[in-house]
Amino acid sequence: MISLKRAEKSGGKFLNPVPTAVAGFNLALKLLPRMLFGKEERVPRVAQGPFRTDARVYATPPASGLRVTWFGHSGILLELDGYRVLIDPIWEQRVSPIQWAGPKRFWQPTMALSDLPPLDVVLISHDHYDHLGEHTMRALAALPSTAGARWVTSLEVGPLLQKMGVATARITELDWTESASVGALKITAWPTRHFSGRSAFNRFTTLWSSFVLEGPKHRVYFGSDSGWWDGFAEIGAQYDGFDLTMLEIGAFDPAWQSIHLGPANALRAYNAMGGAAKAGLFMPIHWGLFSLALHGWREPMEELEALAKDVPLWSPEPGKPTEVLGPEVAGWWRS
Repeated sequence: MISLKRAEKSGGKFLNPVPTAVAGFNLALKLLPRMLFGKEERVPRVAQGPFRTDARVYATPPASGLRVTWFGHSGILLELDGYRVLIDPIWEQRVSPIQWAGPKRFWQPTMALSDLPPLDVVLISHDHYDHLGEHTMRALAALPSTAGARWVTSLEVGPLLQKMGVATARITELDWTESASVGALKITAWPTRHFSGRSAFNRFTTLWSSFVLEGPKHRVYFGSDSGWWDGFAEIGAQYDGFDLTMLEIGAFDPAWQSIHLGPANALRAYNAMGGAAKAGLFMPIHWGLFSLALHGWREPMEELEALAKDVPLWSPEPGKPTEVLGPEVAGWWRS
């Protein structure tokens, strides 16, 4: 067993909870032929959507106490026991340091940022461009809907948010195993097996985390980005169960399986956390909006559905506020 503990550093850089190799330039060269000549449909040939979020829904709290709006990729509005948490929102056209090149979104945002309801928390898991977009952060920081929000993130990400317009006093950084409370909502950061950095020159200088969000009645695990490691079982063992477990299935490849799960390892992680009896419904995230790997854009969900015959999957239509009541797969991507 691996002991869950605070993050450690070496030479000023954060370390993964287990030894992990992260791909570099040499691997990119090896993959170049697949990038250039692969036949996969990495970007939808037929335009998807438009998907729309009816913001009027937020005027009425979810009867169940748990509702999720999935904006694509890992962007989520979580309504949990009276609290609203916006997780890893990306409204950018491209997940890139520049907006004229880089992976472009498959479909437009389902609502304007200005139409978001009042938020209690903005949660940022780590600093990669597909989880933290500067244009999104700057716009959010200036909105009335975030005026009373607490910005919760991993260690050393705070200075980035400050540069993007978030007031220092509103930012809470968490180390692994640390918790923060916003009213009766408790947020705890846990390790993942991944990395950080917004260029090739600042990798590992900020921390990356997964999070457990607990209200008086419901509990959700947001897995963020991670490769497989035995820590999933240990995280699950800290709790007596989850209503919803969110795990990444996209941007996977054998070449970087140490830092991304993919469908098979996401299912393995879900089972390690207790399966249907303890981990609750399985919500796949980190897919369906950007081409960040060499696989076809539908492949993550196709493979997951093929593998997860007896698993209670929960995957709503993009942008639709949906109460978490039981297994549900909207199937919008099949067309």
